[in-house]
Amino acid sequence: MRVTIDSLGARGDGVAQGGEGPIYLPFTLPGDVVEIAADRPAGHSRFELVEPSPTRREPACPHFGTCGGCDLQHANDELYRSFKHGLVVTALQRGGIDAEVAPLVACAPHSRRRVTLTAVRVGNRMLLGYNAARSNVVVPITACPITLPAIEAALPFLRRLAELLIDRKRPLKLLVTATTSGLDIAASDAARLVEKTRQRAVALALEAGIARLSVSGEILVQARPPVVDFSGVAVELPPGAFLQAVGSVEAAMADLVLAHLAGAKRVADFFSGCGTFSLRLLRKSAVHAVESEASALAAQDRAQRATKGLKPLTTERRDLFRRPVPAKELKRFDGIVFDPPRSGAEGLAREIAASGVARVAAVSCNPTTLARDLKILLDGGYRLSSITPLDQFLWSHHVEAVALLDRA
Repeated sequence: MRVTIDSLGARGDGVAQGGEGPIYLPFTLPGDVVEIAADRPAGHSRFELVEPSPTRREPACPHFGTCGGCDLQHANDELYRSFKHGLVVTALQRGGIDAEVAPLVACAPHSRRRVTLTAVRVGNRMLLGYNAARSNVVVPITACPITLPAIEAALPFLRRLAELLIDRKRPLKLLVTATTSGLDIAASDAARLVEKTRQRAVALALEAGIARLSVSGEILVQARPPVVDFSGVAVELPPGAFLQAVGSVEAAMADLVLAHLAGAKRVADFFSGCGTFSLRLLRKSAVHAVESEASALAAQDRAQRATKGLKPLTTERRDLFRRPVPAKELKRFDGIVFDPPRSGAEGLAREIAASGVARVAAVSCNPTTLARDLKILLDGGYRLSSITPLDQFLWSHHVEAVALLDRA
């Protein structure tokens, strides 16, 4: 069956219309003419490209098409950025929100500072890389054009480290973060560490100049504290701590939030992590940071104490999904920022809507749950002043967004 791709789906697949409904084909683009194998039903991916779309370009990575880390390296910039912008527009429309969406804030190749690699044993071989698209099969990689050069250059070392730490019965995860003081490696699901393995891993990390190596939360060696800079505030990351993927995009997100909350004397930062927003806000506002991870709150507290000229910081460890802060407690704040995981912050949004707090900044990596939470706030009397999509997951179907709201 020969079909022409009409559009891109939400996951970056090309979509064509077949006799029994839509057909989704990965790594195709609008305008591609493809021939689908006769022995495959609609929705499966064995096909041949007959005529390429004019929006196609040569992918930047030799692993594109097998590695599942990127969906859209083959799309030109105009199509790619339109797709990302459209994800936010469509989510708002489906959520019943009529709003103008600002242009996409882009990110460059070789800018991602945080990746998770998977290692598995296959027979006598050890493979280190990313999962294939929608699969548990690991595609070994020798290059990664989304990452900072320091991470890409460390791939040979990471393979040697994985050989040491891998358990034969389960995949090994390596969370690699590029900090101002060097790479921070946090391994999980590793084999049980015997003393010989521990010593070899420490020696390997020191030889490679790694800032810190931890395994299952235990620090094996720390040559230098792994530090990130939040606009002049130095924060030492706990092992495995969350960090926004791209530093320049994080700064753009923070600029939007800080400009919106300027003039607020007391700000609440929910799902605060290690202080992406709270530590920047402390230049002009007292901040109450709420987070479920004690180590992240402690990192914020140490950074605030070590930096001169900041306003007071208070912290609270709290599960905001099970125990959203009640509206009556929120009334003491002039501004709120919240940046939840992909599932959003429905319960918290309901409390904010009832609180009457003057200004709110909502940050999200999931346009669908963001639209749901924004609808709650809008129905509660807020006005959406702007929404900006940001790209820090280059060539993927994921997009970040910052929505700014005022009390109507």
